[in-house]
Amino acid sequence: MNRGIPINIIRFILLVLVQVLVFNRLNFFGFINPMVYIMFLYWYPIKENRAVFIGLSFLLGLSVDFLSDTMAIHAAATTTIAYLRPAIMRFVFGINYEFQSFKLSNTTKAQQFTFLALLILVHHSVYFSMEIFSIANLLLIVKKVLSNGLASLILCLLFSTLFSVKKE
Repeated sequence: MNRGIPINIIRFILLVLVQVLVFNRLNFFGFINPMVYIMFLYWYPIKENRAVFIGLSFLLGLSVDFLSDTMAIHAAATTTIAYLRPAIMRFVFGINYEFQSFKLSNTTKAQQFTFLALLILVHHSVYFSMEIFSIANLLLIVKKVLSNGLASLILCLLFSTLFSVKKE
């Protein structure tokens, strides 16, 4: 059995539970709810089967939707970023992404930050566009994407720092 499978199962379950039980109940300034479950898509191994990854991403979003009663908006957003992740990685990491031995932990902090920020930006853009679903409220969508995205980015960076494996 692959060593990464149990870790990914634990991450999946814990991130869904933390999102639903803690972060969905937070409401900073009346409209900011951080979404930390995106970290699963950030931490998922790069060279794994893409179809399995997209399926797991859909299942992740659907789990959060089911427990939050949000009508598959999370599922659509997570599936979108799972599909776009290779393009985002090529944009951020360039030619390094093409090497077979590429690991996220071997990249610079700036690249990791940019990768996480783009995942969150795409996720939140899809999520809030579908939640509000009105071009007349474009400024509200932008406001929610930026404010929730900043809160999510800060908390995801905190999680990333707290739960990263230190290299010696």
